[in-house]
Amino acid sequence: MKSWRKILAICLIGVLFLTTSCTEQVPSRFDQAQQDSSSKGATTVVQESEPGGNFNRYFPSASDGYERVYTQEKKGFAEAKLKKDGEEVAVMAISDTLNNSAAKTKFQSSQETIAGYPAVKQGSKSNALLVGDRFQVKVSSRNDSFTENDRKDWLSKFDLQGLSGLN
Repeated sequence: MKSWRKILAICLIGVLFLTTSCTEQVPSRFDQAQQDSSSKGATTVVQESEPGGNFNRYFPSASDGYERVYTQEKKGFAEAKLKKDGEEVAVMAISDTLNNSAAKTKFQSSQETIAGYPAVKQGSKSNALLVGDRFQVKVSSRNDSFTENDRKDWLSKFDLQGLSGLN
């Protein structure tokens, strides 16, 4: 009687393996995200990109009651939050466009400059400029009290001349 149960168990396990190995895998949400980002021209980070930590020295210093808090740095990118009275009012970022050549094209038709560098408005809450035909410097409002004039003012406070020397 025991051998009959062993044979049945082995057969059931075999059928289980066969049915699960032959079924089609449903794509995960991460597979779809990878496909979407790849189709938009995004690329992997290139080896020549500047380390994100190298960008920190070009961010403006905290002043006039503002606090600068570095939040992220990775190869080709660095970001800092700008806070006033403990509230986040803006996010500042520097990114290396070697990772995304399409990022530079928006600056080609720019009629505006900030501190001599081509500048663009990105939506209603962000302004950016291109330094040395390579580095995008961006300030985005997180609070309605931080206006477009504030964003432009903070863009001009970056050490843009120093950043251009990284090329």
